[in-house]
Amino acid sequence: MFSNASNFVHGVDKAFLIIFGISLFFLILLTTIMIVFVVKYNKKRHPKAVQIKDSSLLEFTWTAIPMILVLFMFYVGWEGFLPMRQAPADALNVKVIGRMWKWTFEYPGKKQSDTLVLPINKAARMELFSKDVIHGFFIPTFRVKEDVVPGKKNYTWFIPGELGDFDLLCSAYCGLSHSYMSAVVRIVPEDVFTKWLAKLPVSKVDENNEGYKLVEKNGCFSCHSIDGAKLVGPTFKDMYGSSIDVMTNGTRHKITVDDEYIKNSILDPNKDVVDGYAPGIMKSYTGLIKDKDIPKISEYFKTLKAK
Repeated sequence: MFSNASNFVHGVDKAFLIIFGISLFFLILLTTIMIVFVVKYNKKRHPKAVQIKDSSLLEFTWTAIPMILVLFMFYVGWEGFLPMRQAPADALNVKVIGRMWKWTFEYPGKKQSDTLVLPINKAARMELFSKDVIHGFFIPTFRVKEDVVPGKKNYTWFIPGELGDFDLLCSAYCGLSHSYMSAVVRIVPEDVFTKWLAKLPVSKVDENNEGYKLVEKNGCFSCHSIDGAKLVGPTFKDMYGSSIDVMTNGTRHKITVDDEYIKNSILDPNKDVVDGYAPGIMKSYTGLIKDKDIPKISEYFKTLKAK
């Protein structure tokens, strides 16, 4: 029974099952014929080779049937693919930004989120952009996958049909932390989405900010969100100036996030690990980020504080 997670599930699954069924049938048929021929025409039974005359009818048959089947499989696949490139004009437009190793979603009005929240039963068009290398926008449950290529405009769309949280993955190997490049697709009722979007703050990210450029260049956004979402590491939102619980040599205590703490976290990240997060995941950026640039990162973090 087909899932209703998106409007493309039925078409993709039908094409898969048909192609898989045909392939399995011929795998069994040809393997069986091969075994029969090996047994029936082995050297013990036929020590002297006999010339077999060719059959034009047989050659035509085993050429025509595969050609017809291949054309049929192409049609089934094309029938499922074609609607994926025909987004309705009234679809909700979301800008999807892929970078090593993180997804960011920008809604109308310059509102950004690290979680893709969408209303159920409403078409959503994803405008796909890459900041660095080739990524793959892949939501397995929705049967949606599309390349995200730097310098190339691309898109995909779908109509979510089930409430809940679903995985969004990167399907193209994009570097060291490729496996961490995931996000949550949250499908909610339309009234819940409207309220959520209204409360979502307008993005204040200044991409010309030197601190932002350093954070992006060094892949910090792959593990840390700026909207409060919990990823591999703690969020940067409202972090500067806050009091947090950390573990130091197995002892829990409070510490204030200031310039000194940020510097220590960059150069010696496993010294004071935020409580609830695993040590040993973040590497030291000693030699990768210059001491003179660390204050620029602190200044950027200050812009992420709620006003």
